[in-house]
Amino acid sequence: MIRISKRHTLNMLSAIVIGTVICMSALPIAHAQSKATPAAPAAPVEQPSTQILSDTLHYDDIKRESTFTGNVVMTRGLMTMNSDTLILKEESDGAQFGTATVAPGKRVFIRQERPETFEVLEGVGQRAEYNGRDEIFDLIGQAIVTRFICGQQFDTVSGERVRYSQKTDTYEAFSGPNSANTGGRVRSVAQPRARTDAAVAACRAKQGAPTSKAPAAPLPVPRANPTQN
Repeated sequence: MIRISKRHTLNMLSAIVIGTVICMSALPIAHAQSKATPAAPAAPVEQPSTQILSDTLHYDDIKRESTFTGNVVMTRGLMTMNSDTLILKEESDGAQFGTATVAPGKRVFIRQERPETFEVLEGVGQRAEYNGRDEIFDLIGQAIVTRFICGQQFDTVSGERVRYSQKTDTYEAFSGPNSANTGGRVRSVAQPRARTDAAVAACRAKQGAPTSKAPAAPLPVPRANPTQN
């Protein structure tokens, strides 16, 4: 059992706390041959690095559980999460599962950047859960996710729980008694597609970016009991 105190930065590439591995092996260059050779296997996809900043860390080797406390900031690629406490558990197959919590009256905060479409997604909730095996984040309790384009607020989805899949870039929202909305309902506010496309195009032109990329899609309408504005 290990206990680390004082403020620290932990790079999860090398720590057994997270167990994230970046595969950077290069395939050998094949020389020309007279006979056809089997195609080389595709190189492993490089995973983003994960870093956690906190005031204290308590690691239990038997439980494979790490507890970060005090101004916790987790950064994974272009995603950042802020909380008071973060508990991470590692399964035998290396999959990571985390729960982030805050003091009463506060909210867990998640920010995801999408530079290719000039978007920023921001989400808040009373608790956040991370499924590393499926790369899914859940914001739970008065959950709200808002999309910004070039700094302007566009779409918002809210409910008791809002789920975001990093693999598929999709959302789901669920109703419940602890919803951010009256009556425990799910609520979705989406701008017209034409306005969204125009905002992306204007931002791209302003920054001198290529115009060939596809425009950003609006947040999907939630599956559970939506109330549209």
